[in-house]
Amino acid sequence: MKVTITEKVKYIGVDDTTIDLFESQYVVPEGVSYNSYVILDEKVAVMDTVDKRGMAEWEKNLISELNGRNVDYLVMQHLEPDHSGSITRLVELFPDMVLVGNAKTFAMLPQFFDFDLEGKTLIVKEGDTLSLGEHELTFVMAPMVHWPEVMVSYDSKDKILFSADGFGKFGALELTKDADWACEARRYYFNIAGKYGAPVQTLLKKAATLEIDYICPLHGPVLSENLGYYIDLYDTWSSYQPENKGVLVAYASIHGNTAKVAEKIGEMLRKKGVEKVVVSDLAREDMAEVIEDAFRYDRMIVAAASYDGGVFPCMQDFLLHLQSKAYQNRKVAIVENGSWAPCAGKVMKSILETMKNIDLVEDIVTVRTTMKESDMQNIEKLVNSMI
Repeated sequence: MKVTITEKVKYIGVDDTTIDLFESQYVVPEGVSYNSYVILDEKVAVMDTVDKRGMAEWEKNLISELNGRNVDYLVMQHLEPDHSGSITRLVELFPDMVLVGNAKTFAMLPQFFDFDLEGKTLIVKEGDTLSLGEHELTFVMAPMVHWPEVMVSYDSKDKILFSADGFGKFGALELTKDADWACEARRYYFNIAGKYGAPVQTLLKKAATLEIDYICPLHGPVLSENLGYYIDLYDTWSSYQPENKGVLVAYASIHGNTAKVAEKIGEMLRKKGVEKVVVSDLAREDMAEVIEDAFRYDRMIVAAASYDGGVFPCMQDFLLHLQSKAYQNRKVAIVENGSWAPCAGKVMKSILETMKNIDLVEDIVTVRTTMKESDMQNIEKLVNSMI
């Protein structure tokens, strides 16, 4: 797939519609794009390569755009294999090409590739520039967004920010032309970069000093209209503030009894006028989707069965995922279930207490196997605490 961004900047990336799990963990029913760009000026620069899965098509796109020209520079903004997987092939095609990266890039590069770099490297640091003719690239370091070697590049001629994994999203471009950007961008952000809010905030502050007409990410569409919308969302996400008012009810049920409690709570919240209520079955729904909702809304209720002296595993997995992604600044309530020794609440509370700025509702609601009329007073109290 070839796309003209500006007169001399072309998209040469590829769609992957056959991948089942991105990073072997995230379901991508509409695939993913591996984005790469070429700047055709007096000098030619390729901005990142693509995953090996798309290398043949990418090479075809590149050769077509080059129309007989050579590549002078490869700018390596991020070494993760979905973006560096075709570097060796590009070196084979253009052995005199100069590889551009920062000190951390070249410290990591030998872990991925084994070829002679002598005389073929350009090490850049914050604020360094590279002239291609009319186009001049300025390099901005973005460590831990979301790897230590990450940098982004700014083309002052066409006012393009090549944003590495920033502003990326799941979904092949051909399959998601008319899709809402935020949905899969949000799931992508919180599950992949969510832990690194502070580095993202640092990058956003740097980007605020630039005049940007285009954002060219390494996954998802090129962004060229209403850029403030995308930047504002990233500011909200990376500062760990809720995007919307609402309640996520996430439950882990063995035989369906805890599920009935969770559904009842959801019904009560809706009747009381809560702006948005999402009830999610952790045993069956995509974990990444539920994590997305946990960060999206300002309140959460977790309900789980006790299991083996602890909590049903999918709930523990969910909370540990939230912990690893730096979940914070939310109000949370706990419901536990147990037939003879309820203990899920204690385990859930112990994990939640490790998180920053969690307003934890003090009273844990305990249900003994099946929800009864005698439980309704405590459930009602919990629901009212989340209004």
